[in-house]
Amino acid sequence: MASDSDSGAGAAKGRPGASRVVTRFAPSPTGYLHIGGARTALFNWLFARHHGGKYLLRIEDTDRARSTEPAIEAIFDGLRWLGIDGDEPATFQFARSERHAEVAQALLDGGNAYKCYLTPEELTARREKAQAERRPFRIDSEWRDCDPATAPAGAPFVVRIKAPREGETVIEDLVQGKVTVSNAEIDDFVLLRSDGTPTYMLAVVVDDHDMGVTHVIRGDDHLNNAFRQLAIIHGMGWDVPIYAHVPLIHGSDGAKLSKRHGALGVDAYRDDMGILPEALFNYLLRLGWGHGDDEFIAREQAVEWFDIVHVGKSPSRFDTAKLLNLNGHYIREADDARLAALAAERMDGQVASDLDRDLLTRAMPFLKVRAKDLLELAASAAFLFAQRPLSLDAKAEALLTPDARTLLGRIRDRLAGENGWTSEGLEASLKSMAEEIGLGLGKLAQPLRAALTGQTTSPGIFDVLTLLGREESLARIGAQADTPEAGQI
Repeated sequence: MASDSDSGAGAAKGRPGASRVVTRFAPSPTGYLHIGGARTALFNWLFARHHGGKYLLRIEDTDRARSTEPAIEAIFDGLRWLGIDGDEPATFQFARSERHAEVAQALLDGGNAYKCYLTPEELTARREKAQAERRPFRIDSEWRDCDPATAPAGAPFVVRIKAPREGETVIEDLVQGKVTVSNAEIDDFVLLRSDGTPTYMLAVVVDDHDMGVTHVIRGDDHLNNAFRQLAIIHGMGWDVPIYAHVPLIHGSDGAKLSKRHGALGVDAYRDDMGILPEALFNYLLRLGWGHGDDEFIAREQAVEWFDIVHVGKSPSRFDTAKLLNLNGHYIREADDARLAALAAERMDGQVASDLDRDLLTRAMPFLKVRAKDLLELAASAAFLFAQRPLSLDAKAEALLTPDARTLLGRIRDRLAGENGWTSEGLEASLKSMAEEIGLGLGKLAQPLRAALTGQTTSPGIFDVLTLLGREESLARIGAQADTPEAGQI
């Protein structure tokens, strides 16, 4: 296979005779929506939107043993979450088997396919002979050009394409450039199995044609398939779609993305890692495509800027740290009520009332500045709803020495005299106290934070005091203070 740098960009507006760009995403429903598949779907969605076209979904469910309803719903759910579900109801490939067989018959009738009666044993023997002679195995069936009248009556057969044998086939790929394959490398692959069921290779071509797909944007692991599928397209006299084969996503070590690199399904990024959809959308967009130095790209801007010819030829490396950094940006930009609702889902029922939800929403401006994911956000909010006596983590426990507990008693007495309970007033009072006893404000804030939150990190201590309110704050301080009034207001 040869390739050069010609990107075929001039074809991006559509194929001859096409009035509107139509793209498709066609996953196999054998599990979750793979992160690589999500990026392919995103590129198809963006390309269609950028050109004012249509984006379709097709579920390739011909593998009946592995295609399940939960897997189908997981794909739909992931696409909806990312905001890139189809413009029309999805097409299901298995339901179109009769149409696929109809096209196979048309290829037979036109002399572009043939019935092959080679038995499995004959094929195995020829394959083993080729291996022994260290040469590539190619189907060379004597049934390709024989007289149909010589066919054995009642014997099982498959239908094979009559692939071209002379010359070469060229694809002007929008990502890979000009790619050429010698036709001698394309074998007479099967269109219909001996039981009459269509193969993937046939079904894909028929479905793309019938759905009016103008641009086939998919992973570059399908590039070789494109040359085989062209034999069907040419045999039927159909328009050739424009191809764009996108490099696969690799892990941080450069190897093909796999389970050892971490999460593979979109649902895991949402549920297990606490990633926002706009963050994953932005990250997948930038994974192999870019617009100058722009890092944060909103959906509307992505539609305006995106074009497939600017996708790189080399595989992209998935970097979880970069995704989390991007996610932190979108958390800081997100609506507080929305974040409160998402955090509440991850807090095991701690947010049990409208008052709790209101408190969590009011806390968001102070909590979200530190969080890189929704799990961190939920964990950082837990102190708001903790029950007394507060559980202290190891660092907070170590911080509350006898001297610190004595100091907490004095802090409690000082704060008990505050009536306004505003962040500004509390800060002024404790600063004054720190000066009076000759300590830095931080020396007061450290044990105070431990007593109020059970941790050594939190939002600003005066924000914590105002969020918890006077009664709860004084009770928590008193519970840890070394005074006779400990635990009482």
